[in-house]
Amino acid sequence: MGLLSNRVDRSSLKPGDHIYSWRTAYVYAHHGIYVGDNKVVHFTRRGQEVGTGTVLDILLVSSGPARSHIQCPICVPPEEGHGVVSSCLNCFLAGGILYRFEYSVSPALFIAKARGGTCTLAVSDPDDDVIHRAKYLLDNGFGCYNVFNNNCEDFAIYCKTGLLVLDQSPMGRSGQAVSIVGGPLAAVVSTPLRIVTTNVYGMAATAVVVYCASRYATDIGMRGDVIKVPVEDLTKRLATGMLQVLEPSLQALPVPAS
Repeated sequence: MGLLSNRVDRSSLKPGDHIYSWRTAYVYAHHGIYVGDNKVVHFTRRGQEVGTGTVLDILLVSSGPARSHIQCPICVPPEEGHGVVSSCLNCFLAGGILYRFEYSVSPALFIAKARGGTCTLAVSDPDDDVIHRAKYLLDNGFGCYNVFNNNCEDFAIYCKTGLLVLDQSPMGRSGQAVSIVGGPLAAVVSTPLRIVTTNVYGMAATAVVVYCASRYATDIGMRGDVIKVPVEDLTKRLATGMLQVLEPSLQALPVPAS
């Protein structure tokens, strides 16, 4: 664990750890909770970590887990896995490298790790609470998968902290979702400043500042629109419709006018 990488050895894992692995081309990482006995509880959408229902899926398709031609004797086939599932560590990693998500990091370290989805300012709960939430949600579900506001990182962060966003805003707890949106947004926001800053390096620096500020403000440890929700209450809210996370519907791409 360090400034440049959160990579860890398997021997250092302990039950309750929030782990992740980058997929092909480091476009997207898949997150889960290690519960011991070589098992990981994680949230997925039919074995995939994409599913926006938009053209963005084309960009994210390379982040899908690698498919082995040899069926694992322990795990459910990826095409049958849906929602919260339990997999062996090898199937979870899908040939990738093992990393551990960091909690209670300092603001300086958080900003230094510019890529979202690797750490948070929030404090983790005790490991026993984390494992209880993960196993409870394995039996009771975590709603519909949505890459922007209810994804695998959101699941793992909830298991670790018990924190839930109140206002059902378009963005959930996920740091990497904020990064996907935050980069282009920072560029757009900083563009009007070209009137003041004609130097391309100055504009780039402004975009970086805007991006870092957006990541910091939307981190689960800094947001003011979150509350601690017991896992039993969470599943009741999902069951009664008091909390709704809708799976994005597939939409046909518009056909250009001839």
